[in-house]
This record gives sequence, C-alpha cells and structure tokens, in this order.
Amino acid sequence: MVKGIIAYIVTDGNGQDAVKFYEDALDAQVLSLQTFGDMPENPEHPTPPEAKDRVLHAHLRVGENELMLSDTFPGSSLKLGDQVGIAVMISTPEKTKDVFGKLSIDGLVTMELQQTFWSPLYGQVQDKFGVTWQVSTLTQDE
Repeated sequence: MVKGIIAYIVTDGNGQDAVKFYEDALDAQVLSLQTFGDMPENPEHPTPPEAKDRVLHAHLRVGENELMLSDTFPGSSLKLGDQVGIAVMISTPEKTKDVFGKLSIDGLVTMELQQTFWSPLYGQVQDKFGVTWQVSTLTQDE
C-alpha cells in the first residue's frame, strides 16, 4: 500500500542552510538530519572530506505535512528542474517493486531498487514526464 508522498528538495551543497531557512520560514520542526559523514564507512568508496557535512537526508514537519531534503554529492551536478522531486513511501517491498516498475515505463532509472541502510528497498527513477521519484519501502518502525 502506498502510505504517502512527500515533496523532496535537492540542494547543491547548501542543504544545512536550506534546513535552517525552511525551519524558520515555515515554522518547520526538524525530525531528523543525517550528513554524508554519518553514513557507515565503505572502504571501497570512502566519503571525501568535502562531503562529510553535506546533507544526506533531512526530514521536516511543516504543520501536518512533511518535507524532505538532501544535498548533491560533491562532483554531481544539479540540473535546473531537478531541485524538487517526490518521495513515495510504501508499506511492502512487493508494492515498492510494482510502483517502481510502473514509474519506470518509458522513464530513466537513476538508481536501481536496492537495500539501503535507511530502507529495505529504495530506488530512484525519472518518469516519462521528467518527474523524479524516490521510491522507498518503510521500515517496520515507521
């Protein structure tokens, strides 16, 4: 079952400032904020020092709504039009695969579905209309 959709903002290295800005401007409550430096270390792909303070993922509550945000990884470019996408939160891996597959038809998969440290199954796709979707299976405690 699809549990909800959330606007997802992508910033280019100034995510910490953006979180503070939206916290103040929208009276938002910061529910969580992780940086790339908070990720588990992978010796095969070490996190460069310039990435450590960039926002990997921030989750804010704005009234009864939610907003998510992350920075690009150093060296990745942010194309105009890619600053806002949609995160879709799904209750089961089976439904995640179904939704991801349908959104992928005539689209561009930018990250194949895979297990991550924050989700049992997560992937990114730009649909045939150019909309970026972050498809995520909720963990048991969400």
